[in-house]
Amino acid sequence: MKDFFKTLFACLVALGVFVVGSLFLFVGFVAVVGGSSEPPVPPKAVLVVDLDMNLLDHASAPGVSESLQTALQGEKSRTLALATAVAAVDRAAADERIVGLYLTSNLTPAGYGSGPAALREFRGALQRFKAKKPVLAYNVTWAKRDYYLASVASPLFVNPAGEVEMNGLASETTFFGDALQKFGVQVQVTRVGKYKSAVEPFLLNRMSDPSREQMQVLLDDLWTEWKTTVAPDRKLTPEALQALADDKGMLLPDEAQVAGLVDRVASFDEVLEELKKLSGTDSENKSFNQIDLAAYAGTEVRPGEGKNRIAVVYAEGEIVNGEGRSDQVGGDRLSRELRKLRQDPDVKAVVLRVNSPGGSASASDLIQREVILTQKTKPLVVSMGTYAASGGYWISTYADRIFAAPNTLTGSIGVFGLLPNFQKLANDLGVTFDGVQTARMATLGTVTRPQSEAEFARIQSLTDRVYEQFLDKVSEGRKLDREKLKEIAQGRVWSGVQAQKLGLVDEMGTLEDAARFAAEKAGVGKDYRMDMPKGRKSFAEQLAESLSEEAKPKARSAVDVLMADVQRQVEVLRSLNDPAGVYARMPFEVSIH
Repeated sequence: MKDFFKTLFACLVALGVFVVGSLFLFVGFVAVVGGSSEPPVPPKAVLVVDLDMNLLDHASAPGVSESLQTALQGEKSRTLALATAVAAVDRAAADERIVGLYLTSNLTPAGYGSGPAALREFRGALQRFKAKKPVLAYNVTWAKRDYYLASVASPLFVNPAGEVEMNGLASETTFFGDALQKFGVQVQVTRVGKYKSAVEPFLLNRMSDPSREQMQVLLDDLWTEWKTTVAPDRKLTPEALQALADDKGMLLPDEAQVAGLVDRVASFDEVLEELKKLSGTDSENKSFNQIDLAAYAGTEVRPGEGKNRIAVVYAEGEIVNGEGRSDQVGGDRLSRELRKLRQDPDVKAVVLRVNSPGGSASASDLIQREVILTQKTKPLVVSMGTYAASGGYWISTYADRIFAAPNTLTGSIGVFGLLPNFQKLANDLGVTFDGVQTARMATLGTVTRPQSEAEFARIQSLTDRVYEQFLDKVSEGRKLDREKLKEIAQGRVWSGVQAQKLGLVDEMGTLEDAARFAAEKAGVGKDYRMDMPKGRKSFAEQLAESLSEEAKPKARSAVDVLMADVQRQVEVLRSLNDPAGVYARMPFEVSIH
């Protein structure tokens, strides 16, 4: 009995320690998540742009996983909204307390963040800052994506042990066709448009000729934009950058300096001295006076804002039916948001920011209906991010005006259906399927057997009909001749530059440009403010969602990259929830590393 009470007492003590510890942890977590105090801006401060972040179009609050990491490890959230980052840099350029900007580290993109179009907008803010104040940049290794931003800086440093990447762009697609056949998974597809190659990874073992053609043209356009943007700031020519990409690929520090890619080869302590000369020394931490971009963005509201609301609403991610996850465009959710803005008399105009490769055709049509109704009530302008293709273009086509970036990927006017079945795989494992039905089409879309000739014909007819509707809507919304539209459709993806020439977009411009146009069309001139949305999910919803997510390491090996590609394809399959099985989705995604 004595031992029993000892054990019981020990258990109670352990339980008490656990409860108290958990309470302290929870209090700390709430303090981190709920805290809103920001550090003050010191005099003669340098604005530090730590690129170890993901620039998302959507101005959402940090997710639960990031908040948990902050609470448990003391690390700051590294997700920042593009509009917030741009506004902060622009404000800092006019802030007398800020004497310069320091850019360092490497971007950590995820989802549809940190894409080429987003980086172009952010780079524009860096250039505007440089016109007024010094911009310095330092890194051990400059990858193309980070160098695209850093090339604004003068001086631009690289570590003696580092390198500068200058090797052009490449695209690789993972093909599962042979593997699926090997494992007994059969795939039937319906599609309209010879360039609609979204289904090819599940059928083939190499790129089709049309897919190769459009990808080469797109990469050439993206690479041309990269070279012509970077070259002037480095006092080089696009031809010189092309020669380095052809001959070197990766440049050692001394080679990069000779080539004019960097100004100095220096260690961090040497760069630190330069920053101290610029801002003075912080007596407390013996470093330079500084404030982080994310912290500075939260110090005060943007100045000079008017009373008239120009609402910004985001369509970022895969377009799916229903509400969708926080990283998706839920057809029901976005339709509801647009409806609220349409019915709100205080909202004078709407800017729809699209960063989506498309997805469900029916969800895209639901959203488009609300776009049409809103546009009839008040000005509605589309600002395209990195992606506004297929379903992303579908929801954009009735806007009063469409703004895009030269490196936006848009168009992809085509549709497809993907019909896998696991009959052979199941049979090989000794599993069979049987049943009864009351109509010939009762099992239309089943995955337990191949579609019959009649079933397949029906699904193809649905696909054809959606494509014709797509053409009708684009022709009407963009006032394009339908026969000419057929020539540029076919599921082909176009760069923003080419899309403007073809009449698919109206002009090159940023989110700010789109808001300015919307305000002018609404008749409010400069007396307006951009009304950004808050986070889209409650804390409880984010927490429930985050519990199923795996932690992702910051540095990835080549195997990790390959597995991420495979996982991305699986995620695409999981997002295919259109009830008719017909999708208006871009066939690929482009990421600059």
